[in-house]
Amino acid sequence: MGISVIIPTYNRYELLKRAISSVLAQTYLAEEIIVVDDGSNDTTSQIQNDFPSVKYIYQKNSGVSCARNLGIKKAKYEWLAFLDSDDEWLESKLAEQIEFHQQNRDILMSYTDEIWIRDGVAMTIPKKFIKIAKDLFKENLSYCNIAPSSTMIHKKLLDKVGLFDENLEVCEDYDLWLRITLNHTVGLVNKKLIKKYAGHDNQLSFKHFAMDRFRVITLEKILPHANKKQKEIIKEELIKKYKLLLKGSVKYDKISQIEFYTNKMIMFEAIL
Repeated sequence: MGISVIIPTYNRYELLKRAISSVLAQTYLAEEIIVVDDGSNDTTSQIQNDFPSVKYIYQKNSGVSCARNLGIKKAKYEWLAFLDSDDEWLESKLAEQIEFHQQNRDILMSYTDEIWIRDGVAMTIPKKFIKIAKDLFKENLSYCNIAPSSTMIHKKLLDKVGLFDENLEVCEDYDLWLRITLNHTVGLVNKKLIKKYAGHDNQLSFKHFAMDRFRVITLEKILPHANKKQKEIIKEELIKKYKLLLKGSVKYDKISQIEFYTNKMIMFEAIL
């Protein structure tokens, strides 16, 4: 199994070195590591000298979706493993997923469990983020419960569902995972094989308020393609998110948003 590792990054030179080192420390070595620099203005370009075997690509700042998509297009191998530049892999991560896919050749995507670390200390993962993998579409409907750094995907699957949505500033992973789990099986390798770090600068999830603003875009987008059962739970989730967004709009006296989310909520309540 040929594997291309894709690492998007922006102004994270020191963290990027840790991420790449974790890929090079794998018990199964990937055939290719691609770093897509999304317009960094720090010393990120130095990574070419630190790790000469890494393929370094620079692009004008265009967002993480564009960076990942560029990596996908440049990848030579059929299997893609994503790694965010502020995360790292445990040494058996790739080997465990390769073994899974060799035993389940009809499954074209897998993900793993994870360790959360804040300020150098391992955190207790909230109950809602515990991996279950019984109905992944439903489990990822309220929030994203698949970390990009834990995933391995075959290009054939992306040919069917499309790439990351470059129009989304955040929640691009939520969007793609729902498009995949709508009709395709995704396997869980139920072992903690990545480390996710929090508490440092430049984390997208900390830069945007009301993340549900982006999630409802995805839910509205996939609704026409869902089956009857999926449509019902999508509509219920949309109403729930509209209510939360409306509450926030009222709190901050955002008149146009109050009208917008009120109308959305009325529309979807009428068709339930």
